Amino acid sequence: MNITNGLIRVPSSLRDRVPRWTASVLLLMAAVAGCGVQPTGVVDAGEPAAGLTKGMRIYFASDTGLRGVSRPDREVTELGSAVKLLVAGPNASEQKSGLTNLVEPTGTYTATGHGKQVTLDMPGTLLSPDNRLLNGQLVCSLARAQSLLEPDIRPDDVQVTLKPDGRPLGPYRCSYFLDN
Repeated sequence: MNITNGLIRVPSSLRDRVPRWTASVLLLMAAVAGCGVQPTGVVDAGEPAAGLTKGMRIYFASDTGLRGVSRPDREVTELGSAVKLLVAGPNASEQKSGLTNLVEPTGTYTATGHGKQVTLDMPGTLLSPDNRLLNGQLVCSLARAQSLLEPDIRPDDVQVTLKPDGRPLGPYRCSYFLDN
């Protein structure tokens, strides 16, 4: 290497090798990057992933709001099953994680469903529009149960009306209690 007038002179043997080496690397990179894969359009691969799990799911109250828990081993044969599962409360593990049940029927109750509409009559039970966690437990659990009884209906399409003493609260969708 010679230095003349502050410039570094690179030997001609090195100057000839650098452009060839650079060109070879660029050509190899272009070949690998292309590798013959052609762009494709949309490919139909079946149903999209859903946010809800399969099987029965009931909702308990926590300090952060409602939390759903799976009960895959429970068969739902009628809407009242959801209320019975709620009244049974969270298991020991769920209790340790802060879940609790606010549903306490004071007598008999009747849950009926027709398509996307569910009504729960719970005379004497303290339900009010202000008790979001209690109402949400019932609405979300009943909506899930209705979707299991009528598989063509999604839980978030079900509207639940609560009737503590004949006066209706709702109809509500589960998302109302989960989003707020």
